[in-house]
Amino acid sequence: MEYVREIFAQYDRQCIRVYQAYNPIIAKEAISLQTFGENFDVNRMTWIKPSFLWLMHRSNWGTKKNQECILAIDVYQSKFNEILQKAVLTSPDSKSYTGIQWEKAFDETTVYCQWDSDRNINGNAINRAAIQIGLKRNTLREFLDTGICRIEDLTPLVKKWNEQRKNGKLNSKNLPVERIYPVKDKTIRNRLNMTYGSVKKA
Repeated sequence: MEYVREIFAQYDRQCIRVYQAYNPIIAKEAISLQTFGENFDVNRMTWIKPSFLWLMHRSNWGTKKNQECILAIDVYQSKFNEILQKAVLTSPDSKSYTGIQWEKAFDETTVYCQWDSDRNINGNAINRAAIQIGLKRNTLREFLDTGICRIEDLTPLVKKWNEQRKNGKLNSKNLPVERIYPVKDKTIRNRLNMTYGSVKKA
C-alpha cells in the first residue's frame, strides 16, 4: 500500500492540536496547570500525535493501563514549526539523510519523527500515514514552557464515542476534523520523507 505522508491535524490560525494518553494523576495535574507538572517525567522522551484515531488505536480508546485519560493539547504553530525544523526520522529512509549522515543527525537531535499507518474508527489501516513526534531534553522543556496554548480533557467524550463505536452508532463526522497541515519547506519535507498524493476516504 502506498501511504500518503503528510501531517493531518486539526488546526486554526494560531494552534495545531496534538493528542496524548496518560494516567489520571498526570492528566489531572496537566489539566489544572495547563501544562505538565511534577508527576510528568521530563527526563523521558514524550511523543505528540496529531492523529486522533491513531491514538485511539494505540490506547484502545483510553482503556489501556496508564492511558486512560485522553488529552488534546493545542500547540502554538510557531513552536510546532520550530520542532519540525529539528526533527529527524527514527530510521534512515529519508531523501536527505542516509548512513553516516543520518547517524550524526540522529545522535545530535532532540526531536524524532516516525510514520505509522493511520487508522479508521475500527482500527483498520488506511492509505495514509500518521506522524508521531518525539521530544526530549531542552526541546521538551521549551515545549512545556512556551509551546502549549491550552490542554483539554477529552476523556468523557472518548468514553462516549467508544460506546457508540462498539454499538455501531458512532458517526465519524462527530470526531475531530483533520486536514493537511501545510509544510512547504522542502528541506523538512525531504528530511521527513513526506510525500504528496491524493487521499481516499477511510
